[in-house]
Amino acid sequence: MGAAPDSAALAAAIRDGTPTPLGATPTAGGVNFVLASSIAERVELCLFDRTTRAPRGSVDLPARTGDNWHGFLPAPLARPGDLYGYRVHGPHAPERGLRCNPAKLLLDPCARAVTGEPEFAASLLDEGPGDADSAASMPLCRVVDPKFDWGADRSPGTPWRDTILYELHVKGFTRLHPGVPAALRGTYLGLAEPAPLEWLQGLGVTSVELLPCQAFTSEGFLRGKGLGNYWGYNSTAWSAPATQYAIADPVAEFQTMVKALHAADLEVILDVVFNHTAEGDERGPTLSLRGIDNPGYYRLDGADPRRYENWTGCGNTVAVDQPMVTQLVLDCLRWWTEAMHVDGFRFDLAPVLGRKHPAFNRHADFFAALRADPVLTYAKLIAEPWDVGPDGYQLGEFPAGWSEWNDRYRDTTRAFWRGDARLQGELAERIAGSSDLFRYRGRKPSASVNFVTAHDGFSLADLVSYNERHNEANLENNADGTAHNLSWNCGVEGPTGDAAVGNLRSRQVRNFLLTLLTSQGVPMLQAGDEFGRTQRGNNNAYCQDNATSWLDWPCAGVASRLTEFTRRLIALRKRRPELRRETFLKGARGAGRADDVSWLHPGGREMTATDWQDPALHSLGVRLAAEESQQGADLLVLFNAGGTAVEFALPAVGAGAEWIRSFDTAQIEAQTPGRVGPTARLEAHSSSICELSLSPMPVEAPTGR
Repeated sequence: MGAAPDSAALAAAIRDGTPTPLGATPTAGGVNFVLASSIAERVELCLFDRTTRAPRGSVDLPARTGDNWHGFLPAPLARPGDLYGYRVHGPHAPERGLRCNPAKLLLDPCARAVTGEPEFAASLLDEGPGDADSAASMPLCRVVDPKFDWGADRSPGTPWRDTILYELHVKGFTRLHPGVPAALRGTYLGLAEPAPLEWLQGLGVTSVELLPCQAFTSEGFLRGKGLGNYWGYNSTAWSAPATQYAIADPVAEFQTMVKALHAADLEVILDVVFNHTAEGDERGPTLSLRGIDNPGYYRLDGADPRRYENWTGCGNTVAVDQPMVTQLVLDCLRWWTEAMHVDGFRFDLAPVLGRKHPAFNRHADFFAALRADPVLTYAKLIAEPWDVGPDGYQLGEFPAGWSEWNDRYRDTTRAFWRGDARLQGELAERIAGSSDLFRYRGRKPSASVNFVTAHDGFSLADLVSYNERHNEANLENNADGTAHNLSWNCGVEGPTGDAAVGNLRSRQVRNFLLTLLTSQGVPMLQAGDEFGRTQRGNNNAYCQDNATSWLDWPCAGVASRLTEFTRRLIALRKRRPELRRETFLKGARGAGRADDVSWLHPGGREMTATDWQDPALHSLGVRLAAEESQQGADLLVLFNAGGTAVEFALPAVGAGAEWIRSFDTAQIEAQTPGRVGPTARLEAHSSSICELSLSPMPVEAPTGR
């Protein structure tokens, strides 16, 4: 490149450029830089040597259009691969919420790549003009050329009704995988390897939901304990792939991963964090938005603008309703969609996106702009529909086109299977798609993302093995994580050699999986639950970047019976359209057809008002009328959460027809489908699936168990 240019050479060469798009955009002739700030008095672009990180020089962005500061540096003064950051000159009056401080080197909020994490030091704290320079402790932004050989890559485009989500952590999924080369384990490229892809394909899921892959860092209080932020919900740059999962080039390696997943017919849903940033509260580090335009990007405390509204529980709240921030978030989503080929997004603490002064509004400008965007209109959108702000629980309140994590489904299913009373009606509502929450405004059953476990909480094996959280390793005196687990340890807390307890736990795991995969809506599995992974009772493993959180793949072979059970359930779901309806169940007859759903008492009759409230009744049957493609082969799902066996009277069928039991969670070994009737025995704490056959089985098969 020759001699490094100095600031004078940069000043002589820089031109106004264009005010959009935000970020550093390379062209054939150079790089266009744009930063948004409504309060800056000048914006200084700082360039660094791409090898040594030594300063190359700095120059003010020469033009301002609205709130966008911009400038164009011609090649070779600026080109892809160059390192840069910003210093923003402007008012510094914390008592008014103004925190511009040119001593702080700042990350571009639209940076497409960063060099790593901040090295937490006193220089990152905002003490006012003239305090310590932070450049030596800051990561740098990298100019990115997004060109990539996508070949024939395309999105699988799986319809919502057919979607089966699988939530995984990029590092944890392959960190211990014996089929992944050691050098690639725990990385984007590791997930692109044949072995993990074959596992996902063999299981039958359609979409991976990745925990955050946006650039993030660990909080200071975790660093002080020798721990780190494992989950990644502490963003530093929203458009940059996290370097923790990369070997050399995070952007190209993330693209390679997506291309491989698509080739395996798997969608990529990215968990994104736009509700807060790693800058934390007023005592936190100045990394980016705080120093660029503190009142423009964050919600400040009206009574004391030194402080932040903390509707996220993480110290600050992003002001997504501000036009400048709305544009920033939309640009980021477009980048992940267009340049990285991501198929959809799961939004962490999503009510923040719809808040304005301060109430949540499903008609918020951000939602309207997102749906109107031609690039994003077909992306899958999933909300975590709660935060810790005023009226923070907004389940069912998001706009049409959105799906939502349904914790009512989680809690009802957990409580029913641990034996809580009077839950038959609530369970029926949940497995029918939660129409009480989602039938409005033209929404469909696929608006409900059903789950029993997720990253935040117990694994499925732990849900049936622990009554209490065991988070001592988090070094917070076991006070972190929820105490409301609705779990049941089946009689013994934690590991046990008692075979009866072990068998009961295995049966409960199968019950949860069967319930989840026969419910209307979109099922979501947590990675590893299909082979019994444990976190040893830790229900908040956000800071456990170790074997507590990493999938213990060697145990997958031992638990192959559970894995095969899960695969068979997923295959059934794909084969039976009754389990994947586009409309809500009505309990009504179609033209010349039976009721689309019937709710059955173990005695064989339809449930009555008294039955629904019977505290002694822990059993329920669900008969789903067959879709036309199934030629009248109805589906019957039977649940018994009680502590004693039940003889369930099966619905009468016509001549030549019979019920065939294809699943029975009381069976440890994979069972051969067999005819049942006129009753089917459900053992204590068990469930079954029966399919109506219109032609008798050719050979005799065992009945009952």
